[in-house]
Amino acid sequence: MALALSLGRRGLGRTWPNPAVGAVIVKDGVIVGRGWTQDGGRPHAEIEALRRAGEAARRAMLYVTLEPCSHHGKSPPCADAIIAAGVSRVVSALEDPNPEVAGEGHARLRAAGIAVDVGTGADEARHDHAGHILRFTEGRPHVLLKLAISADGKAGAAGRKPVGITGEAARDRVHLLRAHSDAIMIGIGTALADDPLLTCRLPGMAKFSPVRVVADSMLRLPLRSRLVQSAHDVPVWALAGTRAPQEAEFDLLASGVEVLRSPASADALDLNDALQFLAAKGITRLMVEGGPTLAAAFLAADLVDEAILFHSAKVVGADGIDALEEAAMRALRQRLSRTGCEPVGADRQETLARR
Repeated sequence: MALALSLGRRGLGRTWPNPAVGAVIVKDGVIVGRGWTQDGGRPHAEIEALRRAGEAARRAMLYVTLEPCSHHGKSPPCADAIIAAGVSRVVSALEDPNPEVAGEGHARLRAAGIAVDVGTGADEARHDHAGHILRFTEGRPHVLLKLAISADGKAGAAGRKPVGITGEAARDRVHLLRAHSDAIMIGIGTALADDPLLTCRLPGMAKFSPVRVVADSMLRLPLRSRLVQSAHDVPVWALAGTRAPQEAEFDLLASGVEVLRSPASADALDLNDALQFLAAKGITRLMVEGGPTLAAAFLAADLVDEAILFHSAKVVGADGIDALEEAAMRALRQRLSRTGCEPVGADRQETLARR
C-alpha cells in the first residue's frame, strides 16, 4: 500500500477532477503490475496496473488507494475490469465519497467472489485524497495556504514592494507545490504589486503548471500583466463579483482569461461561493499563495485545511508588510496543528494541518 500511495502522488495536480490514485498488483510475493491515474484523469490507476500485469493478474492481489469505481463515466467501471481480470483479493485504503460509487465498487467486487479489505493506509490516503473527499463532502477543494515569512514576521517591503524572503531551495519547493496543485490563487493586490507568472519553473515541469486564479472582484487585472499575456499558454481564471465592469470582462475574455462571476459577491469576493465555483469546475487542490490580505480572508472564513510556512532568517524592517496580522496568525495556530518542520536550504519549512 505504501508503494501504491507513492505511485498515486505522481498524478497530484494533473488528474483533476479525478483523484490521483495508485495501484499495485502482487502475485506470489512479486509485484506484477503498477499503475497510477494518468494525466487528465484517465486511464484510472487500476486499469494501468491491470494492463501492465496482463495474465499475471489472475488470482493476484490488488492494492489500491481508493475504492475502485463502479459507474460508467467516460470509461467503463474499474470494478468490472478487476473482476474480468480474475483478481482474487482487493486491499483498498478508503471508500470513495463520490455518491456514484460510495461502497458500490467494493460491494460489486464482493458479489463476484473477490475478498475485499478496506482501511489499510487509510490515514495517508485521506491526506492524499483530501481534495477529492472535500469536493464531495463539502463542495469545495482542499486549501493549502503558503506563506514566506521573514525573521521579523514580514512578507513584503513597505509600499507593497516585492522582496525576496526565502532562498533558492525554498523557492524550488514552492514550484513543486505548484505542480502538485490543480490551481493556485492570489489576490488582485498581489497581482498588481508583483506582476507574477505563477507557473512551475522547475526544469522540464512547465507543463505541470496549475490553473492560475485571481481573486479580482472588480476585474482590475491589467491586460498587459504577465498573467493575462500568458493566458493562452496556461489557464487564467478571474473570480469577479456581480458589480465588476462588463467592458473589463469582455477585454479579459478576448485575451484568453476565463471570468467567473460569483452571484454571492458584489464589491468583495465571497470565498465560500468562489470555492464552490472552483469545485464545480473540477478543482480539488487549491494553493493560496498570496498575499497577506487574501491569506487573512481565508483564515477568517475558516477555509484553510493545510499551511506551509517558509521561515527565513532575513530581516525586512519595521516598515514592511506583515505576513499575517495578529488575529489571523492566532486563528492559524488555533485551528491548525504542526505536523512537521524541516530545513530547506537556509530556510525552515513548517507544515500545519487542520486539527
